Amino acid sequence: MPGSTLPAIGPADVAGVRRLARDGLLAGSASAAPPRELTRLRGAVYAVAWPLVFARITRPLERQRRHLDCVRGLESLRPGCLDGFHDDVEAVVEHALRRATDRIDNFEGWLTTRLHPATVDAHRRRRGELGALQRPRLPAWLGDALGGDRWLCDLAVQILVWAGVPSTAGAELWPMDSWAARRAEVTGEPAAGRDRLDGEVRRVLAAMRTRPQWHAEHVERPLGRKQTPVAPVPADSAAELPALELVGPHEVADARLTGLAEQALSAIEARLDRGEEPSGAVKAVVRLVFGTDGTGPGGGPHAEPAREDWLATALADPARVDRIVATVLAILGR
Repeated sequence: MPGSTLPAIGPADVAGVRRLARDGLLAGSASAAPPRELTRLRGAVYAVAWPLVFARITRPLERQRRHLDCVRGLESLRPGCLDGFHDDVEAVVEHALRRATDRIDNFEGWLTTRLHPATVDAHRRRRGELGALQRPRLPAWLGDALGGDRWLCDLAVQILVWAGVPSTAGAELWPMDSWAARRAEVTGEPAAGRDRLDGEVRRVLAAMRTRPQWHAEHVERPLGRKQTPVAPVPADSAAELPALELVGPHEVADARLTGLAEQALSAIEARLDRGEEPSGAVKAVVRLVFGTDGTGPGGGPHAEPAREDWLATALADPARVDRIVATVLAILGR
């Protein structure tokens, strides 16, 4: 079991869980089991549940988030995404050990039908423990205060959702990079600068504070229960320290390209939703995001000449453009 501290679970343990499920005894056995046996039962259910959770919940969610690295496999999940995966698996395991009271011939099939209710209930319970809204929705008064602006209203919901997440975004309170990508998706505009997004967050928070009690209960209180991030090294101290490079330059470049690819996919999908022709949408966004004209975030005086040349050549070749468009549409599920 990946990332688990439970004892090693073998085929016999999993076969035993399936047998208990077929006999309608799984929940009853779990409730009566001594601690060591309960741990083994939980581990065996975990071994059956985690591939289902990753395939049916985690991978689609990471694809929706445009986390292309996380989509590749369990070992590629980012730390925060990995924590969420384990939370979901634990929720399914606990659900099974409480609810598997009837005879279940196909244990995997039954678990698959329980994935959504188990994880949703657990998610809402964790949010409730923090004091956050269990089902974040935009109040009508807040939508009016934001002038009905589509993006600002969406951002308000994202703030309410994020308030109930236990962790922070690294050393920051808000996941600004993720919201920048979502903004491009919602508005169809290129990724906004940090100053503009900061201003929009402040505007939404100001609108929320017009109802002080509501803001204190649903925003301030859950935010106050977030895990405290590690304090960054002061700038003057950091300047005295030599740079610590944990990865090579090519890995840094790959990570940057992955981030640009996520922005590009969001912008392309927004254009397609507005009815633009796929080839034109892809070419326009690739030029803008990767900066083949030197103006986009991937271009400018520090852009890699080899990549600039490759993109210019690729976009001038109709056959290669067709392959790029086909790949993008496949990733987006179009």
